[in-house]
Amino acid sequence: MGPTSFDLNLLSLWSPGWGGVLLAGLMRSLEVAVGGFLLGLLIGIGGASAKLWGGKVLRDLLEVYTTVVRGVPELILILILYYAGTDAVNKLMLVLGLPSVDISGLAAGIFVIGVVQGAYSTEVLRGAIKAIPAGQLEAARAYGMSPLLSLRRITLPAMLPYAIPGLSNLWLIATKDTALLAVVGFSELTLVTRQAAGTTKAYMMFFLAAGVLYLLVTLLSNVILGAIEKRARRGLSREQAA
Repeated sequence: MGPTSFDLNLLSLWSPGWGGVLLAGLMRSLEVAVGGFLLGLLIGIGGASAKLWGGKVLRDLLEVYTTVVRGVPELILILILYYAGTDAVNKLMLVLGLPSVDISGLAAGIFVIGVVQGAYSTEVLRGAIKAIPAGQLEAARAYGMSPLLSLRRITLPAMLPYAIPGLSNLWLIATKDTALLAVVGFSELTLVTRQAAGTTKAYMMFFLAAGVLYLLVTLLSNVILGAIEKRARRGLSREQAA
């Protein structure tokens, strides 16, 4: 079978088809994307808060973090974080007198995607917080709310309409960044597609199939995120929503 051959039986969910393998790879990609996006969101909330209200040293450290991550190609960052991160954990375990651990590819993938996402989330959320009308935050302080309570009950809900467009883009980036994990041997959609294509020599068909799966994820994500954004902007005036 040539590189451009199309035998749809090879996409069957059952042997000798590879459809089930591709779907399993897609699910692993989505697991990493969801985990990395949520980790990045947590980092972003902490980073944005620290950049706005933290001390000078902390703000400077976060500025270095966001600048480096946004300035270095993501593939290079993934290679560094994947190998150096797992090595650093095992060295720490050795210092503590504990046995080394075998970090799963899933956990390592979530970590590296999360660190990359965190830098971008920090800037998205910082901009969203600054877009909140100052009167709302002043009212929270006037009522004697602590910074943590104000963040939970006022800042995070109020910034959501401003943050969703940027976070939506970050989610779509996360789904595509999982493909970069193929270079470190993580068995996600791109790697299993390459394996299927290499075994069957039907390169065109399998890579087109992978492209369709990524596109379907994007289209479904756009529908869901659009509904979330529409709901979050219900109470905004036309000027605020623009």
